[in-house]
Amino acid sequence: MKRIIILIAATLTALTGCRNQDQDLSPDIEMPVSVQEIRPGSIEEFINTTGTVYPKGETELKSKIAASYYLQKNPQTGKLWQMGDRVNAGAIIARLEDREFELSVKLETNQLNLELAESELRKQESLYEKGGVTLKELKAASIEYENAKTNVENAKLQMDKTMIVAPIDGVIVDLPYYTQGIQVETGSAIAKIMDYRTMYMEVQLPEKYISSVRPGQTVRLTNYTIPEDTIRGHIAQLSPAIDPDSRTFKSNIQINNSSYLLRPGMFVRADIVTNRKDSVIVIPKDIILSRQRGKTVFIVDRGLAEERILETGLENLTEIEVTRGLTVNDRIVISGFETLSNKSKVKIVM
Repeated sequence: MKRIIILIAATLTALTGCRNQDQDLSPDIEMPVSVQEIRPGSIEEFINTTGTVYPKGETELKSKIAASYYLQKNPQTGKLWQMGDRVNAGAIIARLEDREFELSVKLETNQLNLELAESELRKQESLYEKGGVTLKELKAASIEYENAKTNVENAKLQMDKTMIVAPIDGVIVDLPYYTQGIQVETGSAIAKIMDYRTMYMEVQLPEKYISSVRPGQTVRLTNYTIPEDTIRGHIAQLSPAIDPDSRTFKSNIQINNSSYLLRPGMFVRADIVTNRKDSVIVIPKDIILSRQRGKTVFIVDRGLAEERILETGLENLTEIEVTRGLTVNDRIVISGFETLSNKSKVKIVM
């Protein structure tokens, strides 16, 4: 029995000694952390939405007569027009030839008649001033001239049907293939042109944002195909009405796409900037700990972790403004903070 008591006492002594050793060692343990020195920065609050972008203008060109088709050359490249080519308003995309149609229009004949009618009118005006003709004769000459001018204008309109001309600046997005010289029927699709230097998108925003969104606010747009670029736009129009079924309101966003990075029909992400502050303290949201005392972070001061309770302002998905609790030049812990406590010894690592 005495031997058992001695063994138990020895065991308790050993355990006590180990515990005392742990207590002596724990204050000397340095927790590895990474820090970042606080500098004044900017932060934006924004509403995130998505939608499809559409071109400012588009037009589909069709043949207005049955005729032989001849695709024309792009004066910029010297080659026949292709999809993706940029065009200016007035550029001739294709020519339609039909000799019978051209003869029926009688443009040259009508132009000659106009010249004769104009000459006769000037003659009658001169004679009228001298009393050589009556007012009735002068008016008759004037009517002949106006009729001749109308005939020429109608003939030109008819001849315009033989030229497929771009009515807007833009890009050829569709160009059906026809063999040169083949007969195309009236109404055949010749080309589709889109002007997407300026684009727009319509989005439906939740009702709760109706007092936050205003015309003129900046919108930043991104697409997964252009991850390195952000396109700028702005709120162009807002509907004051709430859809009673979806509890949303409509907003129209206008986009500056002068570099042609966005393409018609793309699905994009849009961040509507509703508030912005500059020269404020901004930190990542994911380093904040939620504790009973409030939002908490750690800074490093003289080798020790120091707990700071924060008051915050603007925030977005990744960042938050700190209005109280931190100052410029504080070294804030950005990794290794999860197991820290106030006054823990730390070792700064990269």
